[in-house]
Amino acid sequence: MLKAPDNQVAGHKAGGGQLGPLIDDSGRFYKPLQGDERGSNEVSFYTSFSSNSKVPDHITRFFPKFDGTQLVEASDGSGMQPHLVLQDLTFGRVNPSIMDIKIGSRTWPSHASEDYIQKCLKKDRKSSSLPLGFRVSGAQIFQSIELGYWKPDSKSTVQSLSADEVRLLLKQFVSSNVSGVADSKPDCAFASIVYGGSTGILSQLLELKAWFEDQTIYHFYSCSILMMFEKELASSEKSPRAEIKLIDFAHVFEGKGVIDHNFLGGLCSLIKLISEILTTPEDYAADSLLEDAQRNHVYTDNGGGLNILNDCDAKAYRLL
Repeated sequence: MLKAPDNQVAGHKAGGGQLGPLIDDSGRFYKPLQGDERGSNEVSFYTSFSSNSKVPDHITRFFPKFDGTQLVEASDGSGMQPHLVLQDLTFGRVNPSIMDIKIGSRTWPSHASEDYIQKCLKKDRKSSSLPLGFRVSGAQIFQSIELGYWKPDSKSTVQSLSADEVRLLLKQFVSSNVSGVADSKPDCAFASIVYGGSTGILSQLLELKAWFEDQTIYHFYSCSILMMFEKELASSEKSPRAEIKLIDFAHVFEGKGVIDHNFLGGLCSLIKLISEILTTPEDYAADSLLEDAQRNHVYTDNGGGLNILNDCDAKAYRLL
């Protein structure tokens, strides 16, 4: 029996006659195959990636497992429709806190139509994509059994967060006193166990970054990093099962021997902010944050997106 996912934080959701992803009871995630080139692109990427011997095993673990495509009853009642069959990334997790972070200052490929570029630019300019090289697409933060989850008011609200608000939300994500971006003093109680350590999110991001510094096989546009952990485990001083996964590959294209600076720049920016949370959990002024973010980024004139000018590794490696 297929049903709508309980822990989906971004994208189109199934239910009420709407087309969206479904899950089963065995750990599979069924994503509707988009009828245009986006659907065929995503199938091509998964097929290529899953069989590409040039991608090391320690990198494939950051991607959902792919089990081909399958016709299943669509959530909008339109009958049997083709779906990607993927790993349900939250299967077996109890009350997971999740954040979906869309990486890249530019969310469209170079060959996109002018209409599509303008559509993406409109969204990017209302978000932190341009100043930071990434934006939050969705989130849920577990508070307690009694209070349940904190979630943003709407998709448009979370996607339009400023750079300063995004940093605050990254702190709220690992705090015990959660009330959303309105709370100016998150305690970051779980930062060290979730973001830090040899198996924490920062370590995983750095491992991913090392691959993106060399790989020229793919260019990832409008792709997200999903961050997850279980607060109840962290509260009990157990491993919180902190993990990152990359998702959404409808806009992945051949790298043609060129490094994906757009994705790498946003990844470095995220690493930098998480490193700062671990070293200085107290709040910075908004102006200071924005000036610092802008000082460490520059736009290339060849459409490559953001390039990080400073070495974002030095501080981060000291935290592991």
